Amino acid sequence: MRFRKSVGPLVLMGLLAACGSRAQTGGFHPNGQAPGDGASAASSSGATGGATAGDDAPGAGAPAPKTPQSALAAYRAYQLAYERAYETNDAGGLSAVAMDPLLSKVTQDIGAVRAQGLIWRFHNILNPRVQGSSSDLSTVVILDCVRTLGSYKYSAKTGRRLTSWRGGTVQYQAVMRYSDDVWKISEATEGEKC
Repeated sequence: MRFRKSVGPLVLMGLLAACGSRAQTGGFHPNGQAPGDGASAASSSGATGGATAGDDAPGAGAPAPKTPQSALAAYRAYQLAYERAYETNDAGGLSAVAMDPLLSKVTQDIGAVRAQGLIWRFHNILNPRVQGSSSDLSTVVILDCVRTLGSYKYSAKTGRRLTSWRGGTVQYQAVMRYSDDVWKISEATEGEKC
């Protein structure tokens, strides 16, 4: 399953680290590895096969440059936060990287998943590029061919894996907006296979 149909074609099912490929603090560990097991911390920085979200981003609290490259970094940061939000069933971190209308849709879906007693984990490979931008660089459109390697549904109560789906590739278009000195994703659309 590549996209949550309950939030329409606007939401991509996460990114970057499947089943324990990134260190976490506390929480759900369906792969049996708790933080500090050593295996997950080393692999998380290279999970995207390229630059991570922080490579082009300024330090915490500093204004982001108003450049297409900075918008790409913010897109990757959103995808990391999106994945974490589904892993933990907590949308609290998304407001730093997303804005309405997308933020509200994802937050509502995570609440529905939590109410069902489920946890989603998935692994996607990104290949984003800038498709275009507004003349004042306040909006950048990013086109991505996202390859989903797998998507897994777990019971939040028992940690048991309930179902899994093999992935595929799909075009994904994201609209990044520059507001209050930061880039945030505001809209996203799923397209055809790529």
